Amino acid sequence: MKEKYTIGIDYGTESGRAVLVSLKDGKEIADHVTSYRHGVIDDRLPETGEKLGHEWALQHAHDYIEVIQTSVPEVLQQSNIHPDEVVGIGIDFTACTILPVDKDGRPLMFDPKWKTDPNSWVKLWKHHAAQAKANKINEIAEQRGEEFLPRYGGKISSEWMVAKIWQVLDESPDIYYATDKFVEATDWVISQLSGNLVRNSCTVGYKAIWHKQDGFPSKEYFKALDPRLENLAETKLRGEIVPLGTNAGGLTEEMADVTGLNPGIAVAVGNVDAHASVPAMGVTSPGKMVMAMGTSICHMVLGDKEKEIEGMCGVVEDGIIPNYYGYEAGQSAVGDIFAWFVDTSVPAYIKEEAAQAGLDVYQYLEKKATGYKPGETGLLALDWWNGNRSVLVDTELSGLLLGMTLQTKPEEVYRALLEATAFGTRMIVDAFHQNGVSIDELYACGGLPRKSKLLMQIYADVTNREIRIADSKHTPALGAAMFGAIAAGSENGGYDSAIEAARNMARIKEEVIKPIPENVFIYDELFQEYKQLHDYFGRGTNNVMKRLKTLRTFEEKVTI
Repeated sequence: MKEKYTIGIDYGTESGRAVLVSLKDGKEIADHVTSYRHGVIDDRLPETGEKLGHEWALQHAHDYIEVIQTSVPEVLQQSNIHPDEVVGIGIDFTACTILPVDKDGRPLMFDPKWKTDPNSWVKLWKHHAAQAKANKINEIAEQRGEEFLPRYGGKISSEWMVAKIWQVLDESPDIYYATDKFVEATDWVISQLSGNLVRNSCTVGYKAIWHKQDGFPSKEYFKALDPRLENLAETKLRGEIVPLGTNAGGLTEEMADVTGLNPGIAVAVGNVDAHASVPAMGVTSPGKMVMAMGTSICHMVLGDKEKEIEGMCGVVEDGIIPNYYGYEAGQSAVGDIFAWFVDTSVPAYIKEEAAQAGLDVYQYLEKKATGYKPGETGLLALDWWNGNRSVLVDTELSGLLLGMTLQTKPEEVYRALLEATAFGTRMIVDAFHQNGVSIDELYACGGLPRKSKLLMQIYADVTNREIRIADSKHTPALGAAMFGAIAAGSENGGYDSAIEAARNMARIKEEVIKPIPENVFIYDELFQEYKQLHDYFGRGTNNVMKRLKTLRTFEEKVTI
């Protein structure tokens, strides 16, 4: 019997990657990346040039289709595998990334009537311009004692669906009323592959305030937000909601022609990039936190019971693995912070020394930063360059660096930024652990664990937990491919459950990163200082960060 394969497509912030995976052992046979032609749109709309406001982040829906058109045929060609051997396809996506579509499932941004209005475009996950709406969503939910609020750590984020939809209604009511449905980009792409638009339980549970037993919030709650939103759930959010691993339908003839795959193969319903990584690392039981580490971090944990935990992004029954409650938390910027520092703040002499050493700037800074012991830099930072997702759930917070002198070196600042992100993760780990959801060990995947040994040692020392690293270079795509195998089912050469698929396809390295006791002690002292700063600037004692942001926004409005 011939070996079988699936394809997983990982849709990131800047590009999409297709990976062809063996169902026998999870081995990645071929991969290909397609960069988004339009990238992240945060200044002006392409072609028409409409100016975007502060904290906007949009994308072009056609970029997602180009990934399929380009990368899927490429992995087939690279691997020389016959289409008959490919039994399914799955995708994962950044979330919450949403778009309005008409009754035919066509994005409104494709309609000449609407394309000059930014609210008709795809709103990327890191679109934060709906923060005022999120504040109101939380305020009214708290006043009304809404039961859903504790499931999301007490706050609904501006990154999520309802806040973004309300922004559209308030700023562009014509767009809102022309919209047949607001959908996650992952569900829309699946509809293009399968011809069937369904909502997956993962994104709708974590990002759209849906509960397996209770459904969406009540009509009365939505009416309290805005009378025009009273029937939101029954109209703009309607549609079948299905579990992860469900077959959304066979690949359409049109997409088969485009990709070179056989029509009718299983198309798994959409998934979130980080969540797909959990089974791909073999995590199918409680007590283990999976960290998907890249531009940001998503932290995921499985639990036996539904618990209330401050700042979690959600707890969803069957949200990650069937028969468990899936918890999510996160940090809004991690790799993005390191990139900001390298791009904007590294002096020329460091770049010259790096080039002379045959290293890129990141490698050179890490090499120099490794020479310092914990606490030796005298620096401490708050990792809020893109706001705080967990545990404070506040996009209006900003970064802080404390302790600089005229003798401070770039590599010292770089190390302090690495440490700050580790302290942010410890805040999340402690929040779970102290509320009855055990975290005994950490699992890490994504670009950062592969690139930075120093970073992972710091995380082990700061959290005082062992860390296991993904062996796959493309863990979310591997997870997406696993769900493609589940959608195909054993009768087609796939698997019948996530646990079975993980048993055969998950991949982690044998190496385990262990905490260094003397480092643990010092970092515990530093963490207490971090926590004081965290609470002072983040819990309302001193709202200077928000006042500065208000002044900046005011100045922007005056300039415009």
